[in-house]
Amino acid sequence: MLRKLIVASVLGLAAAPLWAAECAVEIDSTDQMTYTSNAMTVSKSCKTFTVTLKHVGKLPKNVMGHNWVLSKTADAAAIASDGMAAGIDNNYLKPGDTRVLAFTPLIGGGETTSVSFDVAKLTGSEPYQFFCSFPGHVSLMKGTLTLVD
Repeated sequence: MLRKLIVASVLGLAAAPLWAAECAVEIDSTDQMTYTSNAMTVSKSCKTFTVTLKHVGKLPKNVMGHNWVLSKTADAAAIASDGMAAGIDNNYLKPGDTRVLAFTPLIGGGETTSVSFDVAKLTGSEPYQFFCSFPGHVSLMKGTLTLVD
């Protein structure tokens, strides 16, 4: 009986990671102005969520830089527009823009970066968008982020 209990406990512990929420994601960006995904889900059970962005292209960031920016969907176009004047040194984001919920720095071909943010900033009723703020990229490089149970 004790042996069965031990085996059941070990099997239960081994399966525990399958029940845990995924609180991180990797996304690639390319020289063709694309992300490998246009949708992400974040579990409400995550305290923080981490996005790792890889630029799998070859072009430098001043020519084909990419980042990952998160905002409410309603704010995305204005953030991208305001960011153009901020320049590359500010990741094409207006410094201190409170509409930006999270962002990575711009990266060029072969580089990787990441950002972690507090999931408590998100609400289930609000639509969110992620996008690249490099000038002109937001038209192709965007997607939705959804908070789920």
